[in-house]
Amino acid sequence: MSTATPVVRARWCDIGRIADLVAEALSPTALAAWLVPDAQRRTAVLAAVARIWTEHAMLFGDAFLLRDGTAATVWFHRYRPIPAPNRYADRLAAAAGPDEERFLRLDEALAARRPAEAHNHLALLAAPGPAGTRRAAAALVGSQRWMDTLNLPTYAEAFTETDRDLFRRHGYADREAIAGPGDTSTHPMWRLSPFWAGRSGGNGRWPARRITSRTRNGRPTGWALR
Repeated sequence: MSTATPVVRARWCDIGRIADLVAEALSPTALAAWLVPDAQRRTAVLAAVARIWTEHAMLFGDAFLLRDGTAATVWFHRYRPIPAPNRYADRLAAAAGPDEERFLRLDEALAARRPAEAHNHLALLAAPGPAGTRRAAAALVGSQRWMDTLNLPTYAEAFTETDRDLFRRHGYADREAIAGPGDTSTHPMWRLSPFWAGRSGGNGRWPARRITSRTRNGRPTGWALR
């Protein structure tokens, strides 16, 4: 990778920073208000859950930070099934408390529509603050360069119109929207790598992916913000 790349690969010591960025960026959204109705608890709960998934990405994907640490992306390499995080049910219960069921409901909706074909999944994109749009674009472009070297399509779920517009500007195509829990909606988006030689085009449809995560009391135990 060129030294001019605006992002650096995150290390284990960066997990807390990334989780805080995710919580700060997500807190003002309608989705966050549904996930954690108690505004006083919201940011702390979101950070705790984001930490679980960022740690997991260090094992089954990649995470990146802008060089100044003000924006981050978290990716999963979904060319094979990914297990739930270690002790996820217990950790989610501890992190989310009474809101645990809401996180599980969100995951169920997202996992049911996730592509079945091999891809890299942009699970988290966080760039809070006044210059968030510019920094989000820099973090996306920089980390996308790394992902493109793996020769796989990339997939993201946009929870806001701002994110949706950002993804469109950087080569992602809209897919059929998912009616989310509460009054929320999610917009799946798909982008081909410049080196991708697979059979599926950017406007093709994918088969629904079965939920493969472990369950507890009949409920899925996986969750991702994006």
